[in-house]
Amino acid sequence: METREITAEVPMVPRMPEDPAELVRELAEVSAALFKVTGNGSVPRSTIMLVQLRAGQIVGSTYLTVLHTGFLRKAGESEERITSVASWQDSPYFNGAERAALALVEAVLQPSAGGERVSDELYAQAAAHYESKAFATLMFVIGQVNFFIPVALIAKPVPGRSFTDPWA
Repeated sequence: METREITAEVPMVPRMPEDPAELVRELAEVSAALFKVTGNGSVPRSTIMLVQLRAGQIVGSTYLTVLHTGFLRKAGESEERITSVASWQDSPYFNGAERAALALVEAVLQPSAGGERVSDELYAQAAAHYESKAFATLMFVIGQVNFFIPVALIAKPVPGRSFTDPWA
């Protein structure tokens, strides 16, 4: 088992000094397209944000966790819903469709002891809550957050800074 060093302070500077989006300007077009796909209205915005928060928690990114917690607060989500995303399985604050979405993001991001990450049973449960376009959109929501996870983990933008300028 790997042990982690515990430090008293974590530096409040990004690991990568340059903003990756400034270095690779083509990202703006890709990012805009991803936001257009996921924002097509077939999946509630609150569900999208819950999935994004859970993804940040699963991969251990303080930046993503703080970012998506802030977005949920700005959208008017209750503290109970926000804080219980990490333990959604036994939380009374989520409906069936939200539970299916959270189960899917967990299945995609966490290894499965039983082999296949998204079982036929999980697929069927999720499909029961979403019509075809919404289900496809939910898959792209998970893909969108996965697209940005390497930036959060490798470049390490500063948590709590503006979403538009975490390198400031």
